[in-house]
Amino acid sequence: MRTQLLGALVALLLGALACGGPVFVFPGGALDGDVKPTPASWAFAADTGTIQLETRPDEPYSVNIACVVMGDQLYVSAGDNYAQWVENMEADPRVRARIEGSVYELRAVRVTDEGEMKAFGAAWTEKISFGRDPSKLEEAFVFRLEPR
Repeated sequence: MRTQLLGALVALLLGALACGGPVFVFPGGALDGDVKPTPASWAFAADTGTIQLETRPDEPYSVNIACVVMGDQLYVSAGDNYAQWVENMEADPRVRARIEGSVYELRAVRVTDEGEMKAFGAAWTEKISFGRDPSKLEEAFVFRLEPR
């Protein structure tokens, strides 16, 4: 019974990995899906809890990440964690995001403005129940995703 369960889990994981992109907490590679023009507003994604974010275009690295829509802008945050995807975006800001099966080619811009960070912190903690307010961290890695 345990062998069958383990086999089923391995098959499920391998099947998910073949879908293009990250699986649960495990990073993936290039995102697949229809590439669409960047929308003028991300309002349609306001209720989206998680998006897939692809960094490092020359050797794609993708993750599942929580997002927040604030106004017409799309944001992601690593809090105070200098995660691999943050390091990748600082080296090359070209990213791609997959939302509801569509892929958007974007550019990550780190948020440094105090007012924008405070507004983001309020929006983040309202939406993400487990999230600490990034505006109250000594250093936070918050990015606005803009058209390329």
